[in-house]
Amino acid sequence: MALNSRLVAGIHFAATLFSVPVISAGIWLAMQADNACVKLLQWPVIAVGVVLLLVGLAGFVGALWRLPYLVLFYLTAMLVMILVLAGLVVFIFVVTAGGSGRPEPNRVYREYRLEDYSGWLRRRVEDRWARIRSCLGSTGICAEMNQTYHLAQEFFYADISPLQSGCCKPPTECGYTFVTPTYWISPISVAANGDCVRWSNEETELCYACDSCKAGLIANLDKEWRRADLILVVALAVLVLVYVIGCYAFRASKTDEIFRRYKQGYHGS
Repeated sequence: MALNSRLVAGIHFAATLFSVPVISAGIWLAMQADNACVKLLQWPVIAVGVVLLLVGLAGFVGALWRLPYLVLFYLTAMLVMILVLAGLVVFIFVVTAGGSGRPEPNRVYREYRLEDYSGWLRRRVEDRWARIRSCLGSTGICAEMNQTYHLAQEFFYADISPLQSGCCKPPTECGYTFVTPTYWISPISVAANGDCVRWSNEETELCYACDSCKAGLIANLDKEWRRADLILVVALAVLVLVYVIGCYAFRASKTDEIFRRYKQGYHGS
């Protein structure tokens, strides 16, 4: 019985350890400038990780001190959290599926269109755009390009982020002439794309009012969310395995206890 108790405690402690990657994924998202402005996914991920940590600790204490009610609480709560984590994994996969940048001739970077992305994400971004726009303007993501790219050819063949492509320059189809990454000369006739007239050379304006900026932001979020989702998938797979082993070990320990009590009763009679 003591061996089984230590085994079950070790398994529950392993579940506790695998909450750390989940929390780390949420913290990593919170440290990204675009996610810090949007504030959609990082806190749910961190919350799931913290709850997993607390549930794992409850199971560890219950198994170590032989408190069956606490172990049962752990098994029930961990099952719920595994389902929650699985739902979060599927949700991230669904809302980040499909969208991608569109290539342009003689450009390495891509252009981004709002209609290519998840309706759920579009609505969340558009509803919060005034605050997000102000936040993005304070990050310096556009100003830093002026320090890196000085010639048109350098810029056209640069692998800039979707956020920089959408927010820091006019869309390529508008036909603006490059001066610096954030300063462009307007053509005589502007294309029909509404973003072409929204562009401004003012550092505080640029293309922050453009649909391409919203699309670039969502494309950036997609890329970062998929990376976090990969960590969550690995953590989920390990937690499921640990949970199954924990259930088996708990059942075995209870069987041993019943058998021991039966033997005691048999010899006592």
